[in-house]
Amino acid sequence: MGTLNTIILIAAFCLIPAGVLKLCRRFSFLGKIGPVLLLYGLGIIIGNIGLMPQQLPAVQDLLSNAMVPLAIPLMLFGCKFNLNGARSQILALITGMISVATAVIIGYLIFGKNLPEGAMIGGMLTGVYTGGTINLAALKTMLGVDDETYIMINSYDILVSFLYLSFLLAIGIRLFRSFLPNDSHKFTKEDEESLQKEIDKENENPYKGLFTRKGMAQAGQLLGLTIVIVGVSAGCALLLPESMFMTVFILMLTTLGIACSFIRPVRKMKYSYDIGMYFIYIFCIVVASMADLSKLDFVGGIGLLGYLLVAVFGSLLLQIIFAKIFRIDSDMMVISSVTFINSPPFVPMMAAAMKNKDVLIPGLTIGVIGYAVGNYLGFLISQLLSLI
Repeated sequence: MGTLNTIILIAAFCLIPAGVLKLCRRFSFLGKIGPVLLLYGLGIIIGNIGLMPQQLPAVQDLLSNAMVPLAIPLMLFGCKFNLNGARSQILALITGMISVATAVIIGYLIFGKNLPEGAMIGGMLTGVYTGGTINLAALKTMLGVDDETYIMINSYDILVSFLYLSFLLAIGIRLFRSFLPNDSHKFTKEDEESLQKEIDKENENPYKGLFTRKGMAQAGQLLGLTIVIVGVSAGCALLLPESMFMTVFILMLTTLGIACSFIRPVRKMKYSYDIGMYFIYIFCIVVASMADLSKLDFVGGIGLLGYLLVAVFGSLLLQIIFAKIFRIDSDMMVISSVTFINSPPFVPMMAAAMKNKDVLIPGLTIGVIGYAVGNYLGFLISQLLSLI
C-alpha cells in the first residue's frame, strides 16, 4: 500500500501542472492569473488539508531535489546568445543587471540585515530579477533557503510584480517616453499585424506535437543529454568538500547547459525550454505543498515586502537614470526592465502594450541572457551581502 501511495503521489504532482496549463489556455481569466500562481495555490492546499498519506514528505523531498537540476540545462539548451551589436540593447542589458544588483544591495542595507536569511534572500532576489523562476528555484537549492522563506518570497513577488506591471501599463510607458530618448518609429497597420503574428507564435501551445513519434524521440534525446550533464556536474561537485557540493553542482549545470546551447543540433531541438519549464511547474506545486500555513508569518514579513519593493522599484529608478545618462531608448529600457523583473514570458504582452514590435526579439534575447547569468550573479551577491 505504501508503494502504491508513493506512485499515486508522484503521478499526481507530475500530472496536475498539465491540467493547470490546459485550463489556463482554455479560460482567459486563469491565463491572466498564470500557471505558477495557480500551482502554488494548489500546492498549499495539498500540503495543508491534513489528508495526505505518510509518504508525502518522502515524495516532496524526491521531486523538489530532482526537478531543478533537470530543468536548468533543458531551459538553456535552446538559447541564442546574440545581441546583434545593437547599442541600446547592450546598454539596456548591462545597466539593467547593474540596477538590479545595486537595488538589492540597497534593499539589504535598509531591510535585509534584519531578516534571518537576509544575505541569501538578496541572492535569490538578484537571481529572480535578472532571470526568472528557474533562477529563484536554483538559488533556493544552492543556498539552502527554508521552504517557508521561499514561499514568502514568491507570495510577495507576485504582489510586487503585479504593482510594478500595473504602474508601467497605466502611466509608466507614456511617462518615460516623455523625457527619455524615443527612437521608435510610427506604428503602422502592417506593424500591428506583424507584431500580432509574432505574439501569437510566442503564445501558442508549446507542447503541441510533443507526444508524436518525432516529439517523443526528441524528448528522449534531450533528457538523455540532461542526465549526462547532471551526472558530470555531480561528479565534479563530489570532488570538492561537501559544503560546496550544491553550489558547484548548480553552477556546473548552468555552465554545461550554456555550452550545449552553442551546439547547433542541440539548440535546434524544439521542446527543450518547455520541457524544462514543465519541471519547474512540478517544482512549484511540490515546494508549495511543503509550506505549513501555520508557520507563514505574513504580518512579520513586512521587512521582506519592503526588501522586494526596493529591489523592484529601485532597480527601475536606476534604469531610468542610466537611460537618461547613456541615451538608451525608452522602450528598450522598459522592455529590458520587464524581462528582468517579470521574466521573458511577459515580453510579448509588453511589446503589444507599447505597440512596438522592434523590442520583442531584443527583450527575449536579454531575458535569455538573464536566465544564464542569474545563478552566477545571485550567488555572488549573496556572498557579498554576507560580508556586509
